[in-house]
Amino acid sequence: MKKDKNSIIRHFSEMKDFRMNRKRLYPLIEIITIAIAATLCGAESYEEIEDFGLERVAWLKTFLELSNGFPSHDTSNRVFALMDPEKFEMCFRSWVKAVLDSPNKGLICIDGKTIRGAKTGGIKSPIHMVSAWLSEENIVLGQVKVSEKSNEIIAIPELIKGLFIKDCIISVDAMGCRQDIAKCILAEGGDYVLAVKNNQPTLYQNIEDSFRFYKPIDFYESTDTGHGIIEKKCSIITDLSHIEQPEK
Repeated sequence: MKKDKNSIIRHFSEMKDFRMNRKRLYPLIEIITIAIAATLCGAESYEEIEDFGLERVAWLKTFLELSNGFPSHDTSNRVFALMDPEKFEMCFRSWVKAVLDSPNKGLICIDGKTIRGAKTGGIKSPIHMVSAWLSEENIVLGQVKVSEKSNEIIAIPELIKGLFIKDCIISVDAMGCRQDIAKCILAEGGDYVLAVKNNQPTLYQNIEDSFRFYKPIDFYESTDTGHGIIEKKCSIITDLSHIEQPEK
C-alpha cells in the first residue's frame, strides 16, 4: 500500500496489534483497510465485510498484498474486539481530515443517538453516541461515547475541540443550546445554529415574541414532495431588543 499522506497505513500505523505473533496470519492494516472500505460501502456486519472483500479481491490486491488470502468474518470480529477503540477513533479522525479535498466546509451537524442493542458484559446497556456529521461530504468526522444522554452537554465541547471547524456552521439541537457550547464553537472559528425549545422557557418566549412583533428581514420557503409534502419555512430577524440579556 502506498504510504502517502492520505493512506490508511500512514494514519493507522500507531494501532497496536494485540494478537499473539503466531496468530497474525493477516496483517492488522489489511483487516482495518478492508473493514473501512466495506463499511463505507454499506456493510453493517462482519459477514457483510467478508462478502464485500471476497467479491472485490482483484481490486483490493491493487493496493493490498493479501499474501495469506482474505480474513474471515470471525477473524475480523476477534481483531476488532481486541482493539483500543479510542486509539482507533483518533486514527480514523486523522485519516478523514487527510482524505477530504480541503479543510471542512459548510454545515456540521452535532447529534446524539442511542444504540439500544449494545451490551456491556452480556447485559443490555444503551450506549449514547454524540457524532459530528459533515453534511456536504456525507461523512462522520468524529464521535464521542457518553454513558447517559444528559452527558451530551459535556461531550459536545470535547467533540468540537477535536475537529477543524473554522468557517463552518455548527448545528446543535436544543440540548446543546448553552452559552459554554456557543463560546466553544466561536473559539474554534466556527459559527453556530442552536435550536431553542421549552427547556429554556424564558428564551423561547422571548424569541416567539420577537417573531410576533418584528418584521423578518428575510424569508425562505421550500417544498419537498419526494415522500409526501414537507414544507420548510425560515424567517430571519436581527432585532434582539426583545431578548433578555441579548449580549449572551
